[in-house]
Amino acid sequence: MTGVRDRWLRSAGAWASLLGVHACACSAPATESSLRGEMNAVSVRSASYDVKTDEVKARRGETPKEGRRDELRGRCPRTMVDIEGRFCIDKYEASLVEVLPSGEERARSPFGAVDGAADVRVRAVSEPNVFPQGYISAVQASRACAASGKRLCKVSEWTKACRGPDPKAYGYGARREPGRCNDRGKNPVLSLFGRGRWNWNTMNQPQLNQLEGTLARTGAHEGCTNGYGVFDMVGNLHEWVADPRGTFYGGYYQDVASVGHGEGCGYLTTAHEARYHDYSTGFRCCADVAGAAPPPPPAKTRRTRR
Repeated sequence: MTGVRDRWLRSAGAWASLLGVHACACSAPATESSLRGEMNAVSVRSASYDVKTDEVKARRGETPKEGRRDELRGRCPRTMVDIEGRFCIDKYEASLVEVLPSGEERARSPFGAVDGAADVRVRAVSEPNVFPQGYISAVQASRACAASGKRLCKVSEWTKACRGPDPKAYGYGARREPGRCNDRGKNPVLSLFGRGRWNWNTMNQPQLNQLEGTLARTGAHEGCTNGYGVFDMVGNLHEWVADPRGTFYGGYYQDVASVGHGEGCGYLTTAHEARYHDYSTGFRCCADVAGAAPPPPPAKTRRTRR
């Protein structure tokens, strides 16, 4: 336990730069190679999303507007956006559903960690007007995406989808417009526990994202989008990407621009391992476009002897 707390304190130091209060909750430390193995193990099972799966059939009443650039044409599920035929990305930040032994699914509260639920199967869904899942690690998010036939987004995919078809720092524009996204929230740890009370337990309390002025429902900030039609990529929750070292993007409801992290779509944090989670960490999934040909292998170069 001492080693775990030592690692947590090192991570907490990185968060202290954000108002001096944003620490983390971590599980046991792990090597990068072991985390890479965990994440790759689920990613290889979800290389392509079959648009005829039950995931697509189960979605209700969410059809793209006529003329939209993300019109599906059968290449992506209805809850995902087709990014120029290159890949699919969830339209909204992900939430979770539990899959019962009978195969029946039920909603799962987004206000709590996924830890200690080894006997509970969950999968990621992308829905409008729901509270997205915080309190989740990159490893857990990767598994949830894979359970829906998807995967965590690559860094290049996430940033492209966030910046939009005409790349802009905030997706909607080159400069921040406070309040356009959910980016003016308060610090719930200070509100609930007071200064100096932040630790790896308080950072995962379910009450945090239920306080007024914190987490928003998906799509509630209608202007927080871009020409692709993806929502909330800036603000609301940090979003994990497929980096076994641990990286999340986009900022969250209290901070989307700060020294050392960047701003808007370029806001990233690399201080925490892939098993880390707290109230601010969320995700969305990506998938390959159905029927897309794999990229060609790199050209071989012939070396000449001198």
